[in-house]
Amino acid sequence: MASTGVNVLRWGALVFGVFYGFSHQTAISTKDKLTADKHEYERKQKLIADAKAAWQRKNAPSSGTSQESLSLDDPRFDIEAYMRDIAGKKL
Repeated sequence: MASTGVNVLRWGALVFGVFYGFSHQTAISTKDKLTADKHEYERKQKLIADAKAAWQRKNAPSSGTSQESLSLDDPRFDIEAYMRDIAGKKL
């Protein structure tokens, strides 16, 4: 039979191994979770950026028209562009 000192050493090594394994597994799991969260955040950022770009393309003013609006009540009425258009027609 093994002596008491050897049994204490064996049990101590077992307890240390279990504690080390638990703490190491926790560290690995935490790192993996942080990496997954970071990738998810980057994916959401990309989706938001794509949505903003699509919205910009959808709501971009058309460049084919020289007159934005002829109604003075329209909030997009540009008096400067209107005057340039009138001056261009007179020349």
